[in-house]
Amino acid sequence: MKQFLPISRADMQAQGIEQLDFVYVIGDAYVDHPSFGHAIISRLLESRGYRVGIISQPDWKDPESICIYGEPRLGFLVSAGNMDSMVNHYSVSKKRRRTDAYTPGGEMGKRPDHACVVYGNLIRQKYKKTAVIMGGIEASLRRMAHYDYWSDKLKRSILLDSGADIVSYGMGERSILEIAEALEAGIPIEEITYIDGTVVKIKEKEKIYDAQFLPSYEELKADRKMYAKSFYTQYLNTDAFSGKRLAEPYSEHLYVVQNPPSKPLSVTEMDDIYDLPYMRTYHPSYKAKGGIPAISEIRFSLISNRGCFGGCSFCALTFHQGRIVQVRSHESLIKEAEQMVEEKDFKGYIHDVGGPTANFRHPSCEKQLRHGVCATKQCLFPAPCKNIDADHSDYVALLRKLRKIPKVKKVFIRSGIRFDYLLADKKNTFLKELCQYHVSGQLKVAPEHISAPVLSLMGKPEHRIYEEFTRQFKKMNERLGMDQYLVPYLMSSHPGSTLKEAVELAEYCRDLGYMPEQVQDFYPTPSTLSTCMYYTGIDPRTGQSVYVPKSPHEKAMQRALIQYRDPKHYDLVLEALRKTGRMDLVGYGPKCLIRPGREKDSTNTGREKQVNTSKKPAYKKIDKKTNYKKKTIRNVHRKK
Repeated sequence: MKQFLPISRADMQAQGIEQLDFVYVIGDAYVDHPSFGHAIISRLLESRGYRVGIISQPDWKDPESICIYGEPRLGFLVSAGNMDSMVNHYSVSKKRRRTDAYTPGGEMGKRPDHACVVYGNLIRQKYKKTAVIMGGIEASLRRMAHYDYWSDKLKRSILLDSGADIVSYGMGERSILEIAEALEAGIPIEEITYIDGTVVKIKEKEKIYDAQFLPSYEELKADRKMYAKSFYTQYLNTDAFSGKRLAEPYSEHLYVVQNPPSKPLSVTEMDDIYDLPYMRTYHPSYKAKGGIPAISEIRFSLISNRGCFGGCSFCALTFHQGRIVQVRSHESLIKEAEQMVEEKDFKGYIHDVGGPTANFRHPSCEKQLRHGVCATKQCLFPAPCKNIDADHSDYVALLRKLRKIPKVKKVFIRSGIRFDYLLADKKNTFLKELCQYHVSGQLKVAPEHISAPVLSLMGKPEHRIYEEFTRQFKKMNERLGMDQYLVPYLMSSHPGSTLKEAVELAEYCRDLGYMPEQVQDFYPTPSTLSTCMYYTGIDPRTGQSVYVPKSPHEKAMQRALIQYRDPKHYDLVLEALRKTGRMDLVGYGPKCLIRPGREKDSTNTGREKQVNTSKKPAYKKIDKKTNYKKKTIRNVHRKK
């Protein structure tokens, strides 16, 4: 009979366990679902005969909170959770968020800032010699010296600050099993320095073999240009086939060594992982507080792939999951869907079939599973590679099978698609079926910006590509007799974006008749190319200087420009237009963003009095006979 893993000593004893092999300390609530990393790792270890107990969100002010099981036989596992704890806690303006979707009832404050470091030190207070293995996205992205946005400092490898012995970075299934086997064989944790997909501490330089040495931590702190070069070296070594061993010196007697990434999982291995005996829900002890909010987003969704060859500069996926796409078989996904539809709360809707990018169902070209990805070339940027395999046939076939499952009313695609990749597929089959079956009125896509210099730094396709996609989307919906919108995600204050580029984006929104409810400021999360640009003012790919908007006031102006119709942004928009010499956009003409003065009546939004003379969206039909007035398209989604 399936059951949850122990969360207390009473559970451990009830399951007849005298001593656990691993104790897993996590910053999230315990959710036994394959969308949660701790569930996958713990169930995988269990399938190999290891006994695992969970300590969820321990009281970090009380060292006794991690002692509930006693000392594990092999070691502690530590993860901050499915999100970086700092991103989880703070908005880009560094304001404390009110809720935590990974905590019972959404309660904030149940995990510490920099959770991995805090949990690691908590364990070390009580257990000096026990192995501590750290993993998950927080540890993965901080595995080497890294810029920390919240303290505005360059920080050491998390391995050193946490007191951990090993960091398992990226997708950890292969490395955690190898670590467990080595510990089981009696190899001391300090000697387990050779496993792919891990970062370790080595005290003697002579013991580091076949490695490329990075600048020392002291050199990185002293010279931001040096950090940009070092980070780019790391970025070029994220591929499992070509990635080299890297060594970062901290003193003559301390080196942090990153072993090459783990090899991608085969289809069979992926299937086996998602076929483990998950309970597929949160632990029942959380029911009294209303459960775990985060599960609502994924409970009726299917993870079909990992990895992404999109290569967006502001995304950490390259550094964390790699660029080689790993997939599950149709059979595996259909089996999970058939289990899903039998759950009592299933209403007939599969919310998503995807991963980092939904329409990636295989490596971008045939050579990647033999030779890896190209180190200095992107698959889609600045244009799709001539060798790219953009065939969507497999994904279309999968979606068709899922739609035929009894009790399934509709299958949505919510994890996002790459429109440039879709266009690279000369067959229209996927676009047709996307519009016909998998969109519910609005399709969210991510052009992010329209300015060529900004898009180039973002690693995003030229704006004309997005315009071509909107044209084809419109054409396909007209052919199908459907009335559906595109909702573009836009980003303000990305490196390279001056007020001039922000004004260009505002003009685009004007012409589109689009005002987003919320705008995402660029968020400098650890270990992305864009974050490196933010910290150094340098594009690490070229060594060229990059303008970086950092002042809160300028960032507020850039954000306000995109939402220029909102009267509370009037002063900021006016200031931005004055600074850029664009007072031609202040007036009563059809191209003006704001009027020369504000109405004193605060109850008036300004929208009713301002004549809407902007162009109709390319994808919205206008019925002239009924004198239909175009409504502003609103982008309603939670702020990240």
